[in-house]
Amino acid sequence: MKDRSVLLTEFIEYLQLEKNFSQHTIESYKKDILDFFMFMDEQIIVKLSDVTIQDARIYLTKLFENHYARKSISRKISSVRTFYKYLLRESILDTNPFAQVSSPKLEKKLPDFFYEEELDVLFKSVDTSTPAGQRNKALLEVMYATGIRVSECANIKLTDIDFSSSVILVSGKGKKERYVPFGHYAHEALHTYINNGRKELIKDKVHPYLFVNQKGTPLTTRGIHYIFNQLIEKAGTNKRIHPHMIRHSFATHLLNNGADLRTVQELLGHSSVSATQVYTHVTKDHLKKIYKAHHPRA
Repeated sequence: MKDRSVLLTEFIEYLQLEKNFSQHTIESYKKDILDFFMFMDEQIIVKLSDVTIQDARIYLTKLFENHYARKSISRKISSVRTFYKYLLRESILDTNPFAQVSSPKLEKKLPDFFYEEELDVLFKSVDTSTPAGQRNKALLEVMYATGIRVSECANIKLTDIDFSSSVILVSGKGKKERYVPFGHYAHEALHTYINNGRKELIKDKVHPYLFVNQKGTPLTTRGIHYIFNQLIEKAGTNKRIHPHMIRHSFATHLLNNGADLRTVQELLGHSSVSATQVYTHVTKDHLKKIYKAHHPRA
């Protein structure tokens, strides 16, 4: 049997080449599995084939004792379980000691989102008389119109936008592409920004990316976070927010206004409908608030 470090390298290559996982996801898998290797060393377990179901349960207990969050424990167990599944698939091992180990149940945390009135205040606070302001307005409009992730937004190229059909080609997780429509507010904001603000910001730079910073270079995810912090400060809202809240708001508002779950799943780029279902809890809460506020015998 090959050395475990060699097997880990081969597993990482499998995630890169066959599964098309992002570098961030791959790094998480690698770290989780290396943490498990440290546990093996502590328990004086030499080979991966020597790990038993009892060892797997001890590892789970140890993670709890080290006060990891339930979400982190679930991810770590899942990473090692997936590693063993790969070893089974490659006929390197014939058992998966983590197959019978249950991950801890996660506390369901409802996603934060903006109410439509709050978003309206945010949109109106943007000063579009400057190139940066035109970019910020386009950034806000595109993210709310499409519900795309911050990383997806940073990667949009000019050639990804089809103004005639009002759709954007988005490159999502695992390099999966999808077309997402946008409305006339985003259309107008993009048109103004591309023809005016972007030209002034980009100056003599040449690159295909839609959103640029003050130096004319492509806007990063960190840059988008910074812009949001500035916009919130200017809008004077007390809400502690992050750009992902725009995505949450997009999904919540669609469902509140009658969109079906499968359509919202496709627009968000979720691989399964279960990831989208969390927003139905938000809409239920919204309905309960309306009911209690307006029903005479609530």
